[in-house]
Amino acid sequence: MVKRRKIVQFNITGKILVLIFLMFSALVCGVLLYITTNLPDVDKIATYVPDESTILYSIHGKEIARLHGEENRQLVPLSQISPYLVECVLTTEDAKFFEHHGVDFLGIGRAVLKNLSRGRLAQGASTITQQLARSLFLTRKRTFARKIAEAILAFEIERKYTKEEILELYLNNVYWGHNAYGIESASRLYFGKPAKDLDLAESALLTGLLEGPELYSPYKNIARAKAKQAYVLSRLVDTNRISQATADEAYNQELTFPRTRLARFGHIAPYFVSYVLSYLTEKYGEEKVYGGGLKVYTTLDLELQDAADEIVTKYVSEEGGKYNFTQAALVAIDPRTGYIKAMVGGTDFGDSKFNRVTQSKRQPGSSFKPFVYTAAMEKGYSPGTIIMDRIATWEVPTTEWNPKGKWIPQNFNRKTSGPVTLRHALEMSLNIPAIKLLEKVGISSVIDVARRMGIRSHLDRNLALALGVSDVTLKEMTSAYGVLANSGIRVEPAGIIKVVDRRGKTLERHQIEGKRVLKPNIAAAMVDLMKGVLLRGTGVRGRLNREAAAKTGTTEDYKDAWFIGFVPQLVCGVWVGNDDNTVMKGIAEVAVCPRMWKSFMKVALKDIPTKKFPRPKGQVSVKICIDSGQLATNMCPANRVRYEKFWKNRVPNENCQVHLGIIEEAGDHEEIFINEPPPEGYLIR
Repeated sequence: MVKRRKIVQFNITGKILVLIFLMFSALVCGVLLYITTNLPDVDKIATYVPDESTILYSIHGKEIARLHGEENRQLVPLSQISPYLVECVLTTEDAKFFEHHGVDFLGIGRAVLKNLSRGRLAQGASTITQQLARSLFLTRKRTFARKIAEAILAFEIERKYTKEEILELYLNNVYWGHNAYGIESASRLYFGKPAKDLDLAESALLTGLLEGPELYSPYKNIARAKAKQAYVLSRLVDTNRISQATADEAYNQELTFPRTRLARFGHIAPYFVSYVLSYLTEKYGEEKVYGGGLKVYTTLDLELQDAADEIVTKYVSEEGGKYNFTQAALVAIDPRTGYIKAMVGGTDFGDSKFNRVTQSKRQPGSSFKPFVYTAAMEKGYSPGTIIMDRIATWEVPTTEWNPKGKWIPQNFNRKTSGPVTLRHALEMSLNIPAIKLLEKVGISSVIDVARRMGIRSHLDRNLALALGVSDVTLKEMTSAYGVLANSGIRVEPAGIIKVVDRRGKTLERHQIEGKRVLKPNIAAAMVDLMKGVLLRGTGVRGRLNREAAAKTGTTEDYKDAWFIGFVPQLVCGVWVGNDDNTVMKGIAEVAVCPRMWKSFMKVALKDIPTKKFPRPKGQVSVKICIDSGQLATNMCPANRVRYEKFWKNRVPNENCQVHLGIIEEAGDHEEIFINEPPPEGYLIR
């Protein structure tokens, strides 16, 4: 009886156990069916295109910036990845990669025992294929359901793709810290080199980051990074990949990590990159720019950019306090191609991203005067034309600050010189002659010249235009001066040479197109005038040991100081001032800007052969008396006699009447334009 009861109880218990087993099996099958049904299609890997960083290159092919969204990535084939790196990753992450079919069951068994002993999911045994499945299709949440899904996906991936394809995809997707996805981005971030050039020591250190990229980053904790490097090297020794001596040598190898401007701003030449980026996003859209893997070949010359950065920083830090300015900007352009070779839009991009080369509109002051003189040359005036530098009064509309409607401009030194040649007036940046010259040639003519040469900003139609009161950018002013450097041919400034997509297709290529906007003779005559600014005038501190031409510029209230100068191969513009329009001390246009310009040009031109400007044709040199503008005689004082250039059809043909006692020196507000076409309505007495 007792025995029968035990048999019955056993049968009941057995049935219950069978029922529980069947229920558990059904549950497992249901879970597996659910997981399998909801798994993503691994066939998508074949068409998977991850976000890839857009890379900007200098004119010599060196990387200057990577533009990316959340993932900084550059795809490379497995053949372009160092064998050292591949060996380190396989040995450390998945030693049986080429033996298993996606899942390492022995590894899982070891991990399960450790996890059970700790009472939690502390260790995984994911193969490289499982890690790839997780990164492409799953979350990083540690659950058994995810592990099952991971394993199933790994089997599917291994069934449809080769080991080499899987490994390449893994190395291009895995995260290495500091927003670097993929081994190419990681290699350039940590060691400044492509992945194919990584040596054993570098490969071991990078492999050590995979367990915790931010935790073991050498930028955050070099001791932890070295400890992980040692572990990777020890695994290579244990698996007979390398000897202990080789491991020791690699561990003791000194590694350098590029903590440069790249770490501070995210890229080199931030103002230039920002300028190029605004164009790219407008044309291609943010999605393509930040994830489309574009290759953008720019005009930037890194050597010139480095020099520009250093010079701007130096002069602001050393001279800013003395002259009370906190900001500076510099841009250099090849006038023959329009290529922007260097651009510094401010002293600190991290502090202010406002680009004072392209975005800031400031009064150019006297640096605008060349447009006035160019218009005069076009109307037949010569370098030797005499104009009176004497105080004059103009009628202007009455305002609250000027109720009498009188405008009495002054020269910067509050002095006048009487009769002067146009050459001398420009060299010494005299305001009164410039205003009178503008009045003679006409405001419309000057604006037309400025427009042809590249000034696009609004220009006020009044006589103060001669003093540079209309706001312009440093970029458009520098580019406009390039017309003179390029013998009257205007070439639009450009920052990009070509753009290539991730498949190698050229999306755009910059075409250099020059347009003649000034006659060669007019440009040559202006260059001849502006050379004197460096030789004898306000820009003498910028004088080079080769032919160059330039013009200084400052506003009447000393809020802006400019210097723009050029040789045939390069034009450079410099500006200093304050963003809040605080007044500067002293005359920074002649004390600081020419020296800044000279410092840059000496570096920029050191490997460029000296080239002379074309000489103006159709001009002759004549000895004149500057008191009359007529041919000098023995009666003229020696200090009033000059050799000056005139167009052949404008050469003075009468002897000086002043020193022969025939006429007196011109009086107040009277001009002498000898053998020049006087403006309409102007009376010569």
